[in-house]
Amino acid sequence: MTTTSAQTVIAPARAKTATGSATGSATVRRKQGFQHGGWFIAPFLLLFGLFVIWPLLRGIYLSFTDANISGESASFVGLDNYREALGDSAMWDALGHSAYFTLLVVPCITVLAFLLAMLAHHIERGKWLWRLCFFVPFLLPSTVAANMWQWLFTQGIGLFNETFGLTTPWLTDKSYAMLALVIETLWWTVGFSFLLYLAALQGIPAHLYEAAKLDGANAWHRMVHITLPMLRNITGLVIALQVLASLQLFDQAVVMMDFGPGPELSTRSFVQYTLEQGFTSYRVGYASAMSIIFFVIIAAVALGRMVLLRNREEGTR
Repeated sequence: MTTTSAQTVIAPARAKTATGSATGSATVRRKQGFQHGGWFIAPFLLLFGLFVIWPLLRGIYLSFTDANISGESASFVGLDNYREALGDSAMWDALGHSAYFTLLVVPCITVLAFLLAMLAHHIERGKWLWRLCFFVPFLLPSTVAANMWQWLFTQGIGLFNETFGLTTPWLTDKSYAMLALVIETLWWTVGFSFLLYLAALQGIPAHLYEAAKLDGANAWHRMVHITLPMLRNITGLVIALQVLASLQLFDQAVVMMDFGPGPELSTRSFVQYTLEQGFTSYRVGYASAMSIIFFVIIAAVALGRMVLLRNREEGTR
């Protein structure tokens, strides 16, 4: 009885000591792992701070000054740049062009990427060729894609009008200039969203479709009740990424319109107008204020998407 009693008393103490030792060892291992891992992420943190954090802080500082590109000493002007920007009708017009471009591109590219992914996923012969053809345009530099479509849209010699028997002045009429940018952007960037959808389609368990077939569901019902719900998260990601990218319209608009704002300023985006203020009008302080305003808009869009996604996830629990 004495031995049993002693064992009964000693065993919990040993267990507690062992648990404490294991916890301490785990803590030490985490600290060591963090110390060693810190050296691996140090180059990224250095570059991130040098090319992202520092320019952001520098831009915030310049936005409160009347700095110009000539290098003359800048003086503090407070919120004057922000007041001027918020009252600048040209800035709001440029923001409206970026928003209009976004509203045109995002739904089209989301639907088109989904349809192309469905085609590439279900086709049997030449599957690799279809995937290659859909994704390769995304690998082209923006200037190459823009120059190519500028030539295709050129009135009189462009193949786009010749192929479809049109006489549309795509690049010289404000009614068609933005549509030309949308068509070029769809062709150039759909490959990225297509790849995301294709990967998501390949991750859907096959037994769900088999069970639906046994229950008599046709192809349409399987797509509506299985495919689309399973792609809900990836669709949200595609929409968010495309919204953020489309709001930053610049490369294709500048190149296709011969480095101008387009016919009657119809394609001048927010980014382009900001650069005009900074490098054409030499108003670096004012351009910095506009950049900060645009940064706040982009951050608000991204934050709104996160809040909506979180609320939807909580609603489905």
